[in-house]
Amino acid sequence: MEGSPIPVLTVPTAPYEDQRPTGGGGLRRPTGLFEGQRNYLPNFIQSVLSSIDLRDRQGCTMVVGSDGRYFSRTATEIVVQMAAANGIGRLIIGQNGILSTPAVSCIIRKIKAAGGIILTASHCPGGPGGEFGVKFNVSNGGPAPDVVSDKIYQISKTIEEYAICPDLRIDLSRLGRQEFDLENKFKPFRVEIVDPVDIYLNLLRTIFDFNAIKSLLAGPGQLKIRVDAMHGVMGPYVRKVLCDELGAPANSAINCVPLEDFGGQHPDPNLTYATTLLEAMKGGEYGFGAAFDADGDRYMILGQNGFFVSPSDSLAIIAANLSCIPYFRQMGVRGFGRSMPTSTALDRVAKSMKVPVYETPAGWRFFSNLMDSGRCSLCGEESFGTGSDHLREKDGLWAVLVWLSIIAARKQSVEEIVRDHWAKFGRHYYCRFDYEGLEPKATYYIMRDLEALITDKSFIGQQFAVGSHVYSVAKTDSFEYVDPVDGTVTKKQGLRIIFSDTSRLIFRLSSSSGMRATIRLYAESYERDPSGHDQEPQAVLSPLIAIALKISQIHERTGRRGPTVIT
Repeated sequence: MEGSPIPVLTVPTAPYEDQRPTGGGGLRRPTGLFEGQRNYLPNFIQSVLSSIDLRDRQGCTMVVGSDGRYFSRTATEIVVQMAAANGIGRLIIGQNGILSTPAVSCIIRKIKAAGGIILTASHCPGGPGGEFGVKFNVSNGGPAPDVVSDKIYQISKTIEEYAICPDLRIDLSRLGRQEFDLENKFKPFRVEIVDPVDIYLNLLRTIFDFNAIKSLLAGPGQLKIRVDAMHGVMGPYVRKVLCDELGAPANSAINCVPLEDFGGQHPDPNLTYATTLLEAMKGGEYGFGAAFDADGDRYMILGQNGFFVSPSDSLAIIAANLSCIPYFRQMGVRGFGRSMPTSTALDRVAKSMKVPVYETPAGWRFFSNLMDSGRCSLCGEESFGTGSDHLREKDGLWAVLVWLSIIAARKQSVEEIVRDHWAKFGRHYYCRFDYEGLEPKATYYIMRDLEALITDKSFIGQQFAVGSHVYSVAKTDSFEYVDPVDGTVTKKQGLRIIFSDTSRLIFRLSSSSGMRATIRLYAESYERDPSGHDQEPQAVLSPLIAIALKISQIHERTGRRGPTVIT
């Protein structure tokens, strides 16, 4: 601390009408909007900070991290300057601004912080022409619940000014403490730059048998792995945990340098975008492959020769093998959670283990409430997100370490583990089709008309014949969730059609980018007979898809001839 105290300024501003956070307290928009619209970022940051009661905000500690995408450094500086001006006492920030979303959750919980701000647009592209986002996690380490998001939005609609210390400068590259004297403040404002991996790694050491994983990766007959960080935040974590700590060869990890535009890639770990990894795995040299999204909370698993493990299968297989993990042997298993669109494969495992399953809307904040109340030990979503009660976020690296632990314990390949699971529980064929970039008004009417059709009493019992398949409608609804912890009711979370053979069709409207809308179509069909476990999912599900397209008229009403993304 040198020189005169740093001034605290109050800057007049005007509200924007489009700063409603989507699920979990996040605002995701085109980067140009944050960069070019006057006060767009400060308005939202002030709304977030003002949502914290003044008595809780004054002198508190918060965590700040980013996935390293374009505009993150500028945004981090603004967050620091505004946190100081708003009475925050201490900020914990990852070196160079880097912190994965799971690491932010970990640190919030470890130090009992008031919350955290994560600068990420998750799996969306970066760069000046990409997307940017701001996400607020609350004191339990999880995404903001709806009541907090609503409060942020209400503040954003009436904001008239924000507080900032524009002369405050920090060195994000230098580990350690930096202190600043501010005008009208009794105590100095403190920033602590921390290694982005260390605290999170210490938590992982308490969960897994690192010796068993190390023997798998570095011992005799080692398992050759290929892990793609997709130039997102996970590069430092992959190198430090899998390579340095667990002994995987350095060349096992690829694309580990975080880049502002993710190397021009779409940092989404699925078969559509993680093509570099998929091609490497198809060669047969590697027995295990994994990829992560930009902020490290999503993952994909591949076996030798490119054998793909669907997210829903991964969740169910992890649940069935939790006894391989020391953490669960010690803590026990109290229950499972899955988002409604996720396949019901998890339910069959839960039934065999005699533990409850909670079916929630999409959004990790719903799982956080269940875990805080001690009801849920493991949870997941079909969008490549899985986690447990060690944090309040989905956790990609944790899921990869679970898989490696299962392989080490069972001494089987990825494909053998999956096929054994199917033989025991049956196979749930499952696909998600995304119709992206649609006009919000058009999607509203499509979903409105579809809801009216399927919830009419005459729709129950209807039969649809496609080729040799005949499907009879057993149940339909517009999914709503009653939180068993606090009784909160969340309505209109997707349209469900459940057939008499347990096949499902689900339509869900998503607007995470805020500017355009996405209709997601999910299809699921169950096959108990092992002789039917080697079919192509799209071939099995094509009759259901034909029904979905017929009743929704989505192609005719959007002008689309097919989905943008298939996972």
